[in-house]
Amino acid sequence: MTSNATPRILIVGASRGLGLAMVAEFLSHCWAVTATVRESSPRDGLDDLSRRHPGKVGIEQLDMNDTDQLAALDTRLDGETFDILFVNAGVSNRDPTQTIGEVSTEEFIHVMVTNALSPMRVVERLVRHVTPDGLIGVMSSGQGSITNNTAGQRELYRGTKAALNMYMRSFAAREANARHPMVVMAPGWVRTELGGEAAPLTIEDSIPRLVQVLLAKRDRPGLEYLDYQGRTVPW
Repeated sequence: MTSNATPRILIVGASRGLGLAMVAEFLSHCWAVTATVRESSPRDGLDDLSRRHPGKVGIEQLDMNDTDQLAALDTRLDGETFDILFVNAGVSNRDPTQTIGEVSTEEFIHVMVTNALSPMRVVERLVRHVTPDGLIGVMSSGQGSITNNTAGQRELYRGTKAALNMYMRSFAAREANARHPMVVMAPGWVRTELGGEAAPLTIEDSIPRLVQVLLAKRDRPGLEYLDYQGRTVPW
């Protein structure tokens, strides 16, 4: 893993919250970052980081749910390689207290596509830009653990993150002969727009540790399900 070149990471979904904090944290570790935002998302935070770190921040437009935009990004990245590809995505239904039987078909499709299908489409499409021993990671959740689900609640969100975990396991099985370290990350319950004000962790509690976990994981090929403190989460 030693190299004189500046290491590079592509973070998909980085306009705010955990993704934006990851950009700042990797910059503090002297990485170059390419970050994606949706056209409708604010990019003030990324623009500020770009000004403070000249030449270290690239900003690309991507709505993960738009396959044409993903194909265009893939083309724009021709000739570029990254040491880490990390996909950060997470939405919930309007009423997270609903049981799965109460969720509308429309909301089920939207949340499942955004949290599970689209992140895997990104991984499948952009893996060619990752170095042979580069890390591939997705932002999952501790709520994606089937073993740890002893209380129910947030059923649609839980199901989409469990699906993401399963699809990453399938991807890892297909890539069994590859040297890629792979990880599904549980950032903890963090005080963000998605996590809500009741969450016990701040972004500052979670993201610096999460980045350290990712950096350490680069030396361990294969797939792991880890939390922001580096602990293994049961599938």
